[in-house]
Amino acid sequence: MPKIAVIGDGGWGTALAILLDGKGHQVTLWSVSSEYVQILSKKRENVKFLPGVLLSKTIRFTGNLKEAMEGKEFVILAVPSKFMRSVLEKMKGISLKEITVVSVAKGIEQKTLLRMSEIIEQVIHPEKLAVLSGPTIAYEVAAGLPAAAVIASSVREIAEDVQKNIGTQRFRLYTSTDVTGVELGGALKNVIAIAAGISDGLGFGSNAKAALLARGLGEITKLGVLAGAKRKTFSGLSGLGDLVTTCLSERSRNRSFGEAIAKGRPAQEVLKATEMVVEGVETVQSARQLAQKVGGDVPLMEEVYQIIFEGKDPRKSVDLLMSRPMRTEF
Repeated sequence: MPKIAVIGDGGWGTALAILLDGKGHQVTLWSVSSEYVQILSKKRENVKFLPGVLLSKTIRFTGNLKEAMEGKEFVILAVPSKFMRSVLEKMKGISLKEITVVSVAKGIEQKTLLRMSEIIEQVIHPEKLAVLSGPTIAYEVAAGLPAAAVIASSVREIAEDVQKNIGTQRFRLYTSTDVTGVELGGALKNVIAIAAGISDGLGFGSNAKAALLARGLGEITKLGVLAGAKRKTFSGLSGLGDLVTTCLSERSRNRSFGEAIAKGRPAQEVLKATEMVVEGVETVQSARQLAQKVGGDVPLMEEVYQIIFEGKDPRKSVDLLMSRPMRTEF
């Protein structure tokens, strides 16, 4: 069985380490903190990011990137998008020959508006690169509950190789060559999930949530297509599928964040209260810049930006959105 390194000790990286270890792979999980490596090794539990889930004795932990990556066939990058470039810089000089790099991070870099695969190619130039995205709540994957996702690569054979080696009977993978669409779907849905949380926090019902998801998917698709993605990708697992999970799940950090600020808590206070990264907060800034760059009208995303960064009353945002001029749906 292939040897695999998972770079990143967050909930998602840990869940993937559990999944792959269960498949029989030799798995090494890297943490940026040497002190936390000791905690993981001793407690066999990720008490910060995936508490209550047992970590097998066969999963290895290290704080040394070179040690984590050497001799591996696959390297899975599971660090938050805001830290992706800094971690990649530490990888320079480590041989990637014959290694397939798989990004599972969901985000768009601030200012550059680069997707994660573009940053990876720019910094470490892997021979083989793929991205994985879809409706994948970490706790559910770690528990072995059925889930499905998409593995995308510009080279179909690379995607198929990852599909074969990472997919399981309970973690079904589909392949795609639309790297742009798969990455943008995974990143932009977090902005709409914050909006869904705001809707929940304001006490709106299922009708409002359904309308928000439908119109939100429209905005994601619009931006994605303008950025070069295929329209049909957004009706699949990395678009609609991921959007539904993130907007509905009680475990969704982005939805929970939106709910908290709708109830009057300051955004920075909410962020400081969690160890986990709320990807949508940074992504809403990138989404706004991307919309300005490609010329897309995304009123939902714009209102989320104004609520978080300009202190706008969410109720005023709702009033504005509901009073926009009537028009045809498509």
